Amino acid sequence: MSQSSNLHAAESGGTGFSAYQKFVVGVLAFLQFTIVLDFMLLAPLGAIVIPALKITPAQFGDVVSAYAFSAGVSGILSAGFADRFDRKKLLLFFYTGFMVGTLCCALAHTYLTLLLARMVTGMFAGVVGAASMAIVTDLFPLSMRGRVMGFIQTAFAASTVFGLPISLVLSSRWGWNAPFFMIVVVCALVGGSILGRLRPVNAHLALHPDRSPVHHLRQVLTTRTYLVGFVTTAMLTLGGFLLMPYSTLFVVNNVGISVDQLSFVYLVTGTVSAIMGPLIGRASDTFGKFRVFAFGCAMTIAMVLIYTRLSHVALWTLITISALLQIGIFSRMISSQALMSALPKPADRGAYMSISSSLQQVSGGFAAMIGGLIVKQLDDGQLLHFDVLGDVLVCTTLMSFVLMYFVNRRVNGAVLVAPQGLKSETGQES
Repeated sequence: MSQSSNLHAAESGGTGFSAYQKFVVGVLAFLQFTIVLDFMLLAPLGAIVIPALKITPAQFGDVVSAYAFSAGVSGILSAGFADRFDRKKLLLFFYTGFMVGTLCCALAHTYLTLLLARMVTGMFAGVVGAASMAIVTDLFPLSMRGRVMGFIQTAFAASTVFGLPISLVLSSRWGWNAPFFMIVVVCALVGGSILGRLRPVNAHLALHPDRSPVHHLRQVLTTRTYLVGFVTTAMLTLGGFLLMPYSTLFVVNNVGISVDQLSFVYLVTGTVSAIMGPLIGRASDTFGKFRVFAFGCAMTIAMVLIYTRLSHVALWTLITISALLQIGIFSRMISSQALMSALPKPADRGAYMSISSSLQQVSGGFAAMIGGLIVKQLDDGQLLHFDVLGDVLVCTTLMSFVLMYFVNRRVNGAVLVAPQGLKSETGQES
């Protein structure tokens, strides 16, 4: 496929996906599944990993955080180079590195080797997600990106519903290393599909000015429109990760749900998320991405205020509230990603997505740190001030809504002034 044909691939007629577009969405969803599962897997394996490697909880915390820190740093360092290569080649290179890092995790038998393996895995994984989003933006018009993001984001739900339970069964039967071997096998299948069927994604190379990677990074970091997107991304991630690290403790100790019932809660809420993801994506394309984002903000605020103040409720009450909260979160996540994908120019998309990915990692860690400063655990296990976390999340949600309003104005303004022939170059369409 020529460079110009890639540039205009996003202008295909009709509202349905072509066979090739379905392949792209499917393979990127499976790719995202492996990335998310690898990221989420180590935390629930802590009870097995700590005694197996004879390490302390603090050392285990270092292993978990090493991944996020490494991913954040690599996103920034790679941003200057991200738009200088065919996106397919860039994706394959970093996905191969991610697979090698995961294999090293599977083979690790000491604290130091596992720590280094997680750093390597995070270093490559941080760029894989950014390259995937750049490919989506290059190949799909804005009018279809809600549906694409909806399908790809189901990877989060699928990793909870299918990936984690299977991984825990494998680890209990063959040791904590076994799930990482499983991820490597899936990575090999996904990587082979990308290598064999994904066409080159290189149209942006014809538009790229001849400047140094450092200059390119500085230009992207200082563009006012992009800065609004970066701040919005950071705010969304900050709010999204405030409750997550402490939800299990809160549900068990404050709400009164037994540990044995937790898996059922995750199963139902994960299934709801998997079903709703594509529907939310379609709604974003049909009714407008900002409108769906506004709905998600309202739903999130209402459910967070209820959820963080629960105390000894029935199992199905908790499941219902948790499922509605997930719908609100997914509505914000899918619509915001689709809308903000219209901000960067084709020649800047790789760098923009890499920096955004790095910000997500850093903001997630910062959110967990803020949560740790706010909540307190009593001797009987109950959490204090979990409702305060909810109030902070409400504030970040309102701030993200205001920021997204300006993002939406910027995107719509670009649509109104862009000539018909430049739709694919601006990344926007009516």
